Amino acid sequence: MPAATKLNLPEMPLVTATHRGAPPAWALLERELISLMEKTARLTMEKYHERGGGFYWADCVDDYYEEFYNWGLFYGIGGSEDVLNLALDGWNATTRTCDDSIFHRKKHDKFYHGIAHRQWTPQIHNEYFNKRTLTYAGPAEWHHQSEANMAFYGFGLADPTISENVRRARRFAGMYIGEDPKAQNWDPKYRVIKSPIPTSEGPFWEADLGFVIRWMQGGTDKEYRWYGLRSDITPIVPDLGKGWWDDPKRAKEIVDLFNKIVLHSDSPMTLAATALVTNAYLYTGESNYKQWVLDYTEAWIDRMKANGGIVPDNVGPTGKIGEYRNGQWWGNLFGWNHYQGYNVMYHGLTIAAECAQLLTGDMGYSDLLRSQLKYLLDRSYREKDGQLIVPLRYNGKDGWTHYPGSGPQNLRPEELAHLYHMTLSQEDRDMVAFIRDGDVRVDWTQHANVHEKSQGQPERPRFEYYAGRNPGWPERALALDFKQALQSYEKARLEGRDAEQQIADNDGAPTAVFTKALEQVTMGTPQQVYNGGLTRATVRYFDAQRVRPGLPADVAALVDELGADKVGLQLVNTSVSSTRNLIIQAGAFGEHSFTDVTYASSGDRTGTPINGKYLSVSIPPATSIRLSLGMKRFVNTPSYAFPWHGGAVNAPFQ
Repeated sequence: MPAATKLNLPEMPLVTATHRGAPPAWALLERELISLMEKTARLTMEKYHERGGGFYWADCVDDYYEEFYNWGLFYGIGGSEDVLNLALDGWNATTRTCDDSIFHRKKHDKFYHGIAHRQWTPQIHNEYFNKRTLTYAGPAEWHHQSEANMAFYGFGLADPTISENVRRARRFAGMYIGEDPKAQNWDPKYRVIKSPIPTSEGPFWEADLGFVIRWMQGGTDKEYRWYGLRSDITPIVPDLGKGWWDDPKRAKEIVDLFNKIVLHSDSPMTLAATALVTNAYLYTGESNYKQWVLDYTEAWIDRMKANGGIVPDNVGPTGKIGEYRNGQWWGNLFGWNHYQGYNVMYHGLTIAAECAQLLTGDMGYSDLLRSQLKYLLDRSYREKDGQLIVPLRYNGKDGWTHYPGSGPQNLRPEELAHLYHMTLSQEDRDMVAFIRDGDVRVDWTQHANVHEKSQGQPERPRFEYYAGRNPGWPERALALDFKQALQSYEKARLEGRDAEQQIADNDGAPTAVFTKALEQVTMGTPQQVYNGGLTRATVRYFDAQRVRPGLPADVAALVDELGADKVGLQLVNTSVSSTRNLIIQAGAFGEHSFTDVTYASSGDRTGTPINGKYLSVSIPPATSIRLSLGMKRFVNTPSYAFPWHGGAVNAPFQ
């Protein structure tokens, strides 16, 4: 980001740290973690990519984008400038080389019914997912589009003045709200997205036999059972019969049914598209984006209410529940009967509820998520040891059942954490505590060493920290991410294969950036929904000296208290020679407002009114400060604009 010639800031209160002393362990670890991941990001780009950002290995395009899914967020927390530039290089190289106007490398030799997972194919049209993605490498439904979009959303958080990204945000949103004549995915009359697989070329309505086998049957052997849908996806057919694809007449019948019942339907997983449209709003502030998010979210709230409080997993072209399923509300792609259904649908429900709340400040949208949790809790039971068992799957034969074997037995902490963070209400806190107390087989204070796709496991110890039951959480969380980051660094450092061998091996690069602990600790928020959620934050930071987002060099932050109208924050300058100046913003997008701040100054407690969304803090060398901030939540119009942007994003060439 080019430095501003003059920092033009709104008036804001200034507080200065005065407590001198050794920095706490969590602060030193936070800064070391940031430094380590900067080094790893540089190494992975140097060793596993062409100059310019192109990948050596072949994979689905969503997995390409996923490599950079959190690099913009990392920069927004305080990562170095070059990490953001490397992520932009990689994202743009992916978009160019996967465009369907070229075919720049051979396809993988191993096919299964016309599909191979690890291969390169032209998967992008008009810089977004095309229909060919489905033919070759992988699915373009919203479960996977959402994973790919994470990196793009992060760029808005990191630098909203990149002109081509503003234009892309408008164009991508236009594909889903009816503004793109070549991508008519939206029906405004019935408030449906016309297919569970919408693309930049419009709804995907006509699958071939190979696609249907994969998505219905999971393949004809055990190798391809990622989605495991089998005959459940078309319950109108009671028994498919083994080898049905070998009978041409029967195969055509099933493909036609699949296209009608599945591909001409809408699903709650597509609610994740609300983030794509909200992203355009955060750049532009234009009301058409806001209105579409509310229209689509409210359509599914209406369907949920009409279905007794549980969201149906399918509606037909006119928005009727079970329209092509004889009224059956379950059974769709990634639906309630699917082993991944709870995962995919909850992502869409959470994202839509958060986006609608962000845009309006209306806490009522949280019920889109809360209603599902309560509905399932009402059908829970306890085993002999007291463990709470919550049903997560439904079919017409067995009704509501829990997951067998090693699958989840209770509600995931991810949705619980996001619901509670939306409201910070006593009602939602009590529900989380009730579920925690029923989780007798799990110690909620223990932090598992999990991947970024954590399904919320790190939210358990975080909840316990704010409940006063897990005081060592910040340091342990940061240490576990440091351990994973160190493993990635060592793998990249020791990588000795040349490009030719990497292409032959086709096994990708190690994950370079881990942000879940940094996000939780510094921003006072759950980790963003991995499959397409926008960043959530109680507070975020800007470096007033370098005129950029993120914590200044040497500064560490810890949100140590959360409440509906308050936040506690510790700031530490680990440098012994340099003063650091930062700006604290209320909310990821300035959606909150500070009312006042109380802090210790030269041993005395003092308070200052704020009544705005910014606070300036000066931290001399080797000092720290603990701020108690009053807060009004979701009272401002959200925007990607930085404090010095004057309230609106001003990209040069929008």
